[in-house]
Amino acid sequence: MKKVFIYAIAILIVGFANAQEAATGGAKIKFEQTEFDFGDIQSGDKVEHTFKFKNTGDAPLVLSNVQTTCGCTAPNWSKEPIAPGASSEILIKFNSTGKKGKQHKVITVLSNDASSPSKVKILANVLPKESKVEKEVEGDDDGDSDSDGDDEEEDED
Repeated sequence: MKKVFIYAIAILIVGFANAQEAATGGAKIKFEQTEFDFGDIQSGDKVEHTFKFKNTGDAPLVLSNVQTTCGCTAPNWSKEPIAPGASSEILIKFNSTGKKGKQHKVITVLSNDASSPSKVKILANVLPKESKVEKEVEGDDDGDSDSDGDDEEEDED
């Protein structure tokens, strides 16, 4: 009877180990990059970046939602399942209107990956928008100013 009990326990342990191994399979999202920096942009600029990823798992990957931290950031992604080994992308659009200084936006990707949610981020340094006066002053120095102060044109007789 002891042997039967020991065999039963051994079978349960092996079965449990196999179930754990099977649970680690499934869909798996792997991003090419998890962070993108737009650098310096002007207030009011609308910029975008595409985050590319691959399903490195052995089951179709389904993105159920892509959440952003504010209305200034808008995601666009495929609602279709991504086959094992296939790649896809998430387009992120950032509108800097009303923003200033360093911006750090986290995008949360919800999927059927066992380690979901995944996170990617965008960074930007939003500079104040230049006024027309500032642009005209910068553009006024075109290098053809008259050095002797005589602005009259010479007439040919």
